[in-house]
Amino acid sequence: MSANAIPILVDADACPVKEEIYRVAYRTGAGVVVVSNQWLRVPQHPQVRRVVVGDGFDAADDWIAEAADRLSVVVTSDILLADRCLKKGASVLAPTGKPFTSASIGGAIATRAIMADLRAGGDQMGGPAPFAAADRSRFLGALDALLVKLARAAR
Repeated sequence: MSANAIPILVDADACPVKEEIYRVAYRTGAGVVVVSNQWLRVPQHPQVRRVVVGDGFDAADDWIAEAADRLSVVVTSDILLADRCLKKGASVLAPTGKPFTSASIGGAIATRAIMADLRAGGDQMGGPAPFAAADRSRFLGALDALLVKLARAAR
């Protein structure tokens, strides 16, 4: 990965769009850092780096939050990690293509807390909608647009 490549930091343990991230990175010259609690297979490519952190609670999140900065893209569905990265100036994208922003993160955190309280109270809650082809397509477009925007800002 070249020193001036825009890094895409991937919260990888449950990320359904790793292959899409590699494809966009190869085309745009971005670097990919795949961060996980366990060893995952990643392509042998100079733009891709694997980081396996310990299995401590939030170890991958801590590594990603520490590495994030204003010229990095973080891919995660973890709302609290998204908040930490936004505070460091990073751009954050969910695997569905939905961006987390400073304007939207507060509502997402509040909804997360409400849902946790309901589950703790014994309410049966449905999980998120199944990941669909439209999500994958939306993610590809959003990641591509974000990398173009960051490359312009870096110049």
